[in-house]
Amino acid sequence: MSPSKKNPLTSFGDRRKQQIDELAETSVGDDAGVSLIASAWRRLRRNPVFLIGLAITVLFVVLALISPWLAPWDPSDNPMIDEVRRQTNPVPGPEAGHPLGGDDRGRDLLSRLLVGSRQTLFVGVFATLFGLAGGLVLGTLAGALSGWVDSAVMRLVDVMLSIPSLLLAFSIAALSSRPSQWTVIIAIATIQVPIFARLLRGSMLAQRVSDHVLAARALGVNPAAIVFRHMLPNALGPVIVQATLVLATAIIDAAALSFLGLGNPDDRQPEWGQMLGRATAYINDYPHLAVYPALCIIVVALGFTLMGESLREALDPKSRR
Repeated sequence: MSPSKKNPLTSFGDRRKQQIDELAETSVGDDAGVSLIASAWRRLRRNPVFLIGLAITVLFVVLALISPWLAPWDPSDNPMIDEVRRQTNPVPGPEAGHPLGGDDRGRDLLSRLLVGSRQTLFVGVFATLFGLAGGLVLGTLAGALSGWVDSAVMRLVDVMLSIPSLLLAFSIAALSSRPSQWTVIIAIATIQVPIFARLLRGSMLAQRVSDHVLAARALGVNPAAIVFRHMLPNALGPVIVQATLVLATAIIDAAALSFLGLGNPDDRQPEWGQMLGRATAYINDYPHLAVYPALCIIVVALGFTLMGESLREALDPKSRR
């Protein structure tokens, strides 16, 4: 073979080697890879649905925190009681100093709505936290251990999920001899436990077969360290997102139980569901007593739902655009 004629396979191999060398020498520019959180935030800050939900949620939390100082009147005082007594109208209308009017006991309606937001936030947040804590315990046991532990936990979760959530919460709250906010919190937290447990268990099972967990087992890492350092932290993402969605459901369920009379019976501490329940006696003649707290519940639940759905979409690789 003459030296001027080269082997085609050798020429192809040389060109291939040259292309690989050029790619290796190419420096990474500004379009370097980013973490999942940073990538999700890039999409979220351009998502109008998330921004609307975030604005509603932040406004609700801020109003709930500063409501005692923002309310123009004490929600337990009745500055309009004289009008209730001397008029045939049992519910005073709007007037100077009382832009939304009063209720049937002469109490300022705007002040009660503002202070009621704090009680609603209190119940929703603590019910979600307690439900999340219980779900973390059961989900970790089921996902980290196999065999009869996983089967027993999942059968318990299946039984709880087979009962309608509101009916189960109503039954738990009705067992208390003295209804209070804490009975509502415990009832709502109980119905949220199986939701978090099943979701965390699925995430933990996916982590058990991941490469980093298999590598840790091959290196002889302590099983407890594998669970709490490698599996659990990487499985919490979907659970945290689900908590924002469940918080909206917790607020609605808390309002439903208070509406049915299973919440705090002391109306000196207003709560939106409680206010909605008292308004049923005047729903035909004075529907605004029910409209205002109902709108507050709907708007706040919508804010948490929009924010939670946007977070789940941004963190889900299958739904990236």
